[in-house]
Amino acid sequence: MNYLKQDPFQARLKKLNQQKGFLGQLNRVIPWEEFRPILAKTRNNPRRSRAGRKLYDLIVMFKCLILQPLHNISDEELEYKINDRLLWMEFLGLRLENNIPDRTTFWLFK
Repeated sequence: MNYLKQDPFQARLKKLNQQKGFLGQLNRVIPWEEFRPILAKTRNNPRRSRAGRKLYDLIVMFKCLILQPLHNISDEELEYKINDRLLWMEFLGLRLENNIPDRTTFWLFK
């Protein structure tokens, strides 16, 4: 028998979204990319070298800062919950193999 294999990550996200899809609704309703030009102005200092880690996507960081007051959590707790919750990773457009911003990154972005 040949079964169609479904990505377990995507299957679990689909099930979670069917049960409680508030963050998915935000992604469907809010045109996040329209914020990119405004957010790009916050990065007015060009990088001096290519050394160090790459900058996180502006929209990902912006969405992180939206999650934080919605749940009344600290930078440290935000880092933990993004690592812990599949729906939060999906909302941010991250997968398990992606690096997650840490608490210092959130603080510096603010």
